[in-house]
Amino acid sequence: MKGRVIVLDEIAGRKAAALIVDGVLEEVLIDPADDTPLTGAIYRAVGDRPMKGMGGMFVKLPSGETGFLRQTDGIAPGQRLLVQVTGPAEPGKALPVTTRLLFKGKLAIVTPGAPGLNISRRIKDEAARDDLQRLAEAAMAGADERWGLIVRSAAEVAEAEDIAAEIGELRDLCAAMLADLDGGPELLLEGASAQDTAWRDWSDPEPDEIVQGGFADHGVLEMIDALRSARVDFDNGGHMMVEPTRALVAVDVNTGPDTSPAASLKTNIAAARDLPRQLRLRGLGGQVVVDFAPMPKKDRAILDQVIKAAFKAEGGETNLAGWTVLGLYEMTRKRDRLPLASLLP
Repeated sequence: MKGRVIVLDEIAGRKAAALIVDGVLEEVLIDPADDTPLTGAIYRAVGDRPMKGMGGMFVKLPSGETGFLRQTDGIAPGQRLLVQVTGPAEPGKALPVTTRLLFKGKLAIVTPGAPGLNISRRIKDEAARDDLQRLAEAAMAGADERWGLIVRSAAEVAEAEDIAAEIGELRDLCAAMLADLDGGPELLLEGASAQDTAWRDWSDPEPDEIVQGGFADHGVLEMIDALRSARVDFDNGGHMMVEPTRALVAVDVNTGPDTSPAASLKTNIAAARDLPRQLRLRGLGGQVVVDFAPMPKKDRAILDQVIKAAFKAEGGETNLAGWTVLGLYEMTRKRDRLPLASLLP
């Protein structure tokens, strides 16, 4: 299967979406089975108690739920405020939220509290950038000067009227949310579903095909089922094991029958290149520790460059800490979704 294909379907009665590029599964999203808040949901919350040792504050959400807010400047206990969910809650912990709201569309993002008009850096054509800058200025005319706008890369091939219309809708939504501070904790805006997220965030570059109800026809179910296994095989006979524990994600890289230095380096490079995709598909984050196959220390510089290049292309927030004294490689990755294992029937 060649090209970029978005497949929309259901798993166990829940909406799901998959992105396949040249026959390889690159993204998969599945809605949770319960009322788990989705990333991007906006709540009216009430400030609760500050946690000085943790550098944040708990906030009250509806139904007795609790959120954890890291930025607390100017926020007092009992104060009403709007917060947005930034990711899933870890078991037994509060839901991570922020007061830095984002109103995201397919073509643009309105950013209250972060003024300025910004054009995606992925748009290189200067004439197109100038046209989009003028369009953005016109579309944001009269808006609160404390609001900002990001024009997304998908806008480069969109019609001007479509861009302006979306910005207008996002502005109206933003204004309605910011004006709704009266009352107790309440859900004001649901987060994007799996299929809404696919439509919004997977459209650049433009897909070659969008398929409705095609998981079985496109082999998506088999690809997802393969992610139930910790083992990831490589073409040269090597493999890696990706295993989440309570404390961290452990990754063990093995060469297979060929244990030569050349085979070790080749397997380690294959693992480093595929690791961002594996973590993304499996919904794994937090601390990640990789035990690469044994190789000479002089080859670490090569592997360092491969790791940096692989994660540079990744959208999630990743901090590459580097090598430990025991020869392990450490990193941290933001938890931006629920683990896939918790979403599969």
